[in-house]
Amino acid sequence: MNNKLLFYAAAICTFVAGVLHLAIVPMFFIQISTDVMIFFILSGLTQIFWLIPVIKRWRNLWYYIGICGTTILILIWFIAVPGSGHQVSILDITIEIFQVAFIILCYIIITKRKNWLINQEIY
Repeated sequence: MNNKLLFYAAAICTFVAGVLHLAIVPMFFIQISTDVMIFFILSGLTQIFWLIPVIKRWRNLWYYIGICGTTILILIWFIAVPGSGHQVSILDITIEIFQVAFIILCYIIITKRKNWLINQEIY
């Protein structure tokens, strides 16, 4: 895959996951508590923000933080939804797919960057 496409694909994944997290708030406004609402707003805005370091190709540290943060969101979802016996929706699955794709794409970006740096040092 073209390097530029990797960055855009990762940015799109985190953006879509963030937008879907934000979409949960008005969809379930009456059913969720204030702290859960704040959690979805903050996680959604953070994921949307994360497209900036990805598109601008900031240092690998940003990708590691993005991977860790997204992994934490996935773990929280596993504990809060299927782990608590709640029904898993299509929206849940869609968000998780985009988050897992983001993690995989960031890992590929980091790996390619390391290989590129190693190859530059050889020549």
